[in-house]
Amino acid sequence: MKIAFLGTGRMGSELALHVMKSHEVTVWNRTPERAQPLVDEGAQLADSPAAAVDGAEVIITSLFGPDDIREVVISQDLIPQGVTWIDTTTVSPEAAREFADAVDSYVHAPVVGSLIPARNGELGVYVGTPDDARREVALEIARPWAGENKLIGVDSAAKAATGKLLANLALSVTAQGVLEALALGEAEGLGEEETLKMLDITGLAFMKNMKAPFILGERETAPGDFTVDALCKDSKLMVDTAKQELPAVQAAIKNFERQQELGHGDEDFSSIFVYRKD
Repeated sequence: MKIAFLGTGRMGSELALHVMKSHEVTVWNRTPERAQPLVDEGAQLADSPAAAVDGAEVIITSLFGPDDIREVVISQDLIPQGVTWIDTTTVSPEAAREFADAVDSYVHAPVVGSLIPARNGELGVYVGTPDDARREVALEIARPWAGENKLIGVDSAAKAATGKLLANLALSVTAQGVLEALALGEAEGLGEEETLKMLDITGLAFMKNMKAPFILGERETAPGDFTVDALCKDSKLMVDTAKQELPAVQAAIKNFERQQELGHGDEDFSSIFVYRKD
């Protein structure tokens, strides 16, 4: 199929590379240079969103957040009538309902995971729409992104958005847990490596294993896999959606905001561990 792919940031580029293996892809990004690696692999580069979607049979968006979708897509009335729009952008359930109301071909397909799982086709993916036929199209396109048993079809865009927020809530609260574990271990004279080793048999093992290379200085936080800015934005969507206190998430937000103040917003969210004493 002819597919337009809008948004070629870190995650978008990985998703687009998978799509390019089976489809003819035209890409657009606000900063054209960020799309050049995809052009080098055979994608066509468009100079505007309208040019990208011209003649496309499916449109995929991978933008930073709901305001970007409103600016690039909704306000421009960008989606041609009847063309399936697959949106991988992390948005709130309320925004997903808004976009589905505005464009009846909207399919929300947020992905769960970071760059390495994306590269390896091991992400989680929720695909949400009440339209069975469009859901099947989106599931087939998303299949190369997803790990075994990690591709889930649901019957509404809002439900897919909720799934993504639940997944990232787990990241926020377990990141906060590892941060507090490091503080507790330090209080009793344990070094970072010893504390992390003790977390092997706990519920924090997943986060510890994922971020230990950053904590131990084996990897730099820039560019990283999943930025402070992105997880902070997603965490705020969780609080707004819940419409009540989410104390663990709100504690994590404070630490993300501290790293933004220190200039680490565009770096891996493991910055909350690495620069915790700054």
